[in-house]
Amino acid sequence: MQLDLTADPVAVTAALVDVPSVSGDEAALADAVAAALSTQAPQLTVLRSGNAVLARTELGRPRRVLLAGHLDTVPIAGNLPSRREDGVLHGCGTSDMKAGDAVILHLAATVARPVCDLTVVLYDCEEVEASRNGLNRIEREHPDWLAADLAILGEPTDAAVEAGCQGTLRATVRTTGKRAHSARSWLGANAIHAAGDVLALLQAYRPRTVEIDGCTYREGLQAVRVDGGIAGNVVPDACEVSVNFRFAPDRSLAAAQQHVREVFDGLDLEFTDGAAGAPPGLDAPAAQEFLAACAAAPVAKYGWTDVARFAALGIPALNYGPGDPNLAHTREEHVHVARITECAGVLRHYLTTR
Repeated sequence: MQLDLTADPVAVTAALVDVPSVSGDEAALADAVAAALSTQAPQLTVLRSGNAVLARTELGRPRRVLLAGHLDTVPIAGNLPSRREDGVLHGCGTSDMKAGDAVILHLAATVARPVCDLTVVLYDCEEVEASRNGLNRIEREHPDWLAADLAILGEPTDAAVEAGCQGTLRATVRTTGKRAHSARSWLGANAIHAAGDVLALLQAYRPRTVEIDGCTYREGLQAVRVDGGIAGNVVPDACEVSVNFRFAPDRSLAAAQQHVREVFDGLDLEFTDGAAGAPPGLDAPAAQEFLAACAAAPVAKYGWTDVARFAALGIPALNYGPGDPNLAHTREEHVHVARITECAGVLRHYLTTR
């Protein structure tokens, strides 16, 4: 297929949505994006990395801004092809995050002389396990392409500026008992009942609220799964409670792990996954200029996004995109076309005016 990146970004969004790109199957969309950038944005150097497409200017500007988005979507849920009605564009990936990708691509093709050097990174496999994320490969094979004074991710924020992101940690708390016939329960010890102590700790837990650079981050420690039991007539001798800790970016991953250890002191605890958050990074000059262009107060990002990867590289990063995060991954996924237009206008102003 051929993409016209100079068309209205709403039309570009629909065109992107109509090319299925479930995680691991982004090749067709990456081909179309790379071809369109190569022919319609001659000011850009274009690089293909797996199913990621990178492009950048080399204008010698004092600052470089990186616009990033992922090309993949969650599995299609009977919501393709796209359809537009009453000012709303419906379809898989409209919100998360092909509307953001469309804005980035439209600006890359139509802003020939930005006031900053511009890098575009559209990558693969964001919606699956972190080890497959295309940014890993790019960082490993083309680290210079990620250098910037500010990274803006087109993640769905409903046209708000969401600064930084929470960290996330997963752990398993195990309780044990003694197996017995349920008709003679006094001969056993019920591991599921013992897990009540774990749930009591979680029920009594009081999470922090932390303000960083004017953004309020709320932490949360939650049980997200309980596994136990052997049969309907057996006292179980093992139980596992899976917990998820969302923590403010003033904690490192190690500090978050230590906090969870203290909460479950004396219990059998195993960490199964974790990723540090990202500080807001609002004191960076490029970020201040972007906030001025938006004329909006930033808010904390609830959830983890790839801004954390850029923060780990020492690059301030923000989330800003037209999609509604509450609609991501749903059958009813859609985006308001006015939000696409708004985000394109704000970013165009930022890239062309100082």
